[in-house]
Order: sequence, then structure tokens, then C-alpha cells
Amino acid sequence: MAASLPRPPRAQMPPLRIKVLTLVDRLGSGGAETLAARIATGLDRSRFEPLVCVTRPTDPAAVAEVEAAGARVLTLTRTSRFAVWHWLPLVRVLRRERVDVLHAHNIGSNMWGTVIGRLARVPAIVAHEHGSEATPRTLRRLADRHIVGRADLVLAVSEADRRRLVDVGGIPDDKVRIVPNGIPPIVPSGRDIRAELGIAPGTSVVASVAVIRPEKALGNLVHAAAALRAELPGLRVLVAGNGPEEEVRHLEELVHDLGVEDVVTLLGVRSDVPDLLAAADVAVICSDREGQPLALIEYMAAGRAIVATRVGGIPELVDDRVHALLVPPGDVDALAAAIRELLQDAALRRELGRNARDRQQAELDLDAMVRRIEALYRELLRG
Repeated sequence: MAASLPRPPRAQMPPLRIKVLTLVDRLGSGGAETLAARIATGLDRSRFEPLVCVTRPTDPAAVAEVEAAGARVLTLTRTSRFAVWHWLPLVRVLRRERVDVLHAHNIGSNMWGTVIGRLARVPAIVAHEHGSEATPRTLRRLADRHIVGRADLVLAVSEADRRRLVDVGGIPDDKVRIVPNGIPPIVPSGRDIRAELGIAPGTSVVASVAVIRPEKALGNLVHAAAALRAELPGLRVLVAGNGPEEEVRHLEELVHDLGVEDVVTLLGVRSDVPDLLAAADVAVICSDREGQPLALIEYMAAGRAIVATRVGGIPELVDDRVHALLVPPGDVDALAAAIRELLQDAALRRELGRNARDRQQAELDLDAMVRRIEALYRELLRG
């Protein structure tokens, strides 16, 4: 049963504010979902009124966090893509609230948001592509060309993503804008994660923050750890994140089968990522497919030395041997070699970490990103 969207007190409804409804599958389950919530709650409240619609069962704590930040939340609790009647509460809200902008995130919400937004006569529809969906190419091309492309504006997180939307998806070039991801400041609390995990001083620590899904290719990091353990005694690899139960189990089994339980620790979801990164010497992204990962930007903000695969929008964020070491996807030997090089060269670690932090602070700030999106909303409504 869908939850109703509460009406705000009249005192909280100043005139002429633009109503923006954010449409997302879940909250608190991945980078795109986190970013969607940050955009919605970061809007200038003197000009915008944020609403959020979550279409599938989601973490109640994540919903409460968004509500505490001042955005009203509608939950639909869809469990099947074919249960179209679950969309009716959203249609009613769009009409009753006279929503000005519907901003959808990721392929499923982008498709439904474009269709439902048109039916409800929402003045401006924005589809936000985050670049890492696993939809088969033919189906994705048809969805982009015939459904998502009917939105008023499509946001891409990188030039690589923009090219895919235009060249493969067939979306008109003038409809696609690049808005790089941004994050809030990374501020460690000062907790000693190494001490909490029983890691001795001077031990080499590698960290990776990711949702455990096939495209994240975390098994390659486990294999790299197995290859490095003999030459780097005491090495610890910390993986923070969760995912589908089956994927987590497969990763746990791989750690056991390779006999690296003393090296690789699966930490699950962590609320102290800044502290975890502060405890790491090297931070890794080993994905086979990415858009513009928030984890990478967090690594940059934390000033960590980074090893990342050369996929999606990653090379647009970091230059090889300037801000990070970039390796081919799926190449375990190259991944292990890059980690080894950084762990054995403290000066290079410091240089790459400093350069990465400088770029993040100059170009990948959350407030700047939200202000740019607000300007796009106003541009659409003026048009």
C-alpha cells in the first residue's frame, strides 16, 4: 500500500517556489540513489520545494533522513515492473501538487517518469542517466530513443555517457547536457579504524567502497590481494559495501577459496567512510563498467592514492599518473602491479593524493552541481 504524501503547513509554502519531484527506485542503496537524494535535499528552499517519490521497497532510515532534510517523500512499494496500478498515487500527486519539474534517475525511473510525466502534463521532465545500467544494448537503445529521449532534458554524468546517449541511444544532441557529479566535504571524525579492526601500525591497507554487484568486479581485487600477499606481508584489503545476497555470498566464497581470509575483510555497509579512507594507503575501483562513480570522487576528496579501471567517465575525472594510476578493466595483473607500485612508493602516493584532492575541490563540489541543476530547471520552465 503506497504511503500518502503529507501536505506541508501553509506557513511552509511560500508562493512562486518551483516544485521539483525526484523519482528514484530506492534510497540509500547506491551512488545514483545517494546523489538523487543529495540533489533533492540540496535545492535552494527559497526558490524550490522538493518532493521525492521512491518506487520500490527501500531503507526506512534513508527515507527518514531525506524527510529530516525537509523533503516530503511518497513511497510506492512496487515489487513488480508489471504492477502499473502502483503508479496511480504518483499521477495523483503530480496533478494535485501541480509539480513543475519531474527529475528521474536511472533507466527504469527515467522511462516511467517520462511516460507518467507526459500523461500528468508536468511542464518539465528531466531524465538523469548515471551510466552504469546493465540493460542489454538493444533494449537500452530502444528505450533511450523512443522513451527517455522524449524527456525535455537528459543529463549525462560524463562525456563518455553523453556520447552513448547520442550516438547509440539516438537522443538528439541538443537535449543532452553534461553535469559532473559532486559530493559534500569529506570530514573524518578522527576514529582510529585501524585500531578498531586490529590492524597493526605500519601495515599496508587497501580500501574499496562499492555496492557488491557484478559490474563492480570486486573478485578481481580479491585475486589481486592473493597475488600480492606473499610479497607484501601483513597486507589488508578492506571492502565496504553491500549488495544482493547472492553476490555477497559469491564474493565471500571467493575469499575463502583463495585462502585470503586474513587479508581481505568484507565490512558490509559503513557509515564512517571518511574514517575508513583516512585509514587507507590506497583506494581502489576495479569496475568493468562505470558512469562517474561517487566513490572515486570521495577518494579524491580524501586525498587518497587511487587505482582505478579505465572505464566510463573515470578517465575524465582522473588523469593517469597525475591523479591516479589507471589500469585496463579485467586485468588482475595490472591491478596488482598498480597497487604494489603505490604501496611501495610513499612519495608517489602523496603526490597523486594531493593532485586528486585539488581537482575534486575545484571541480566536483556538490553545491556547485546543485546550483547548475537549479539553473537548468529554470531554463526549462522559461522555455
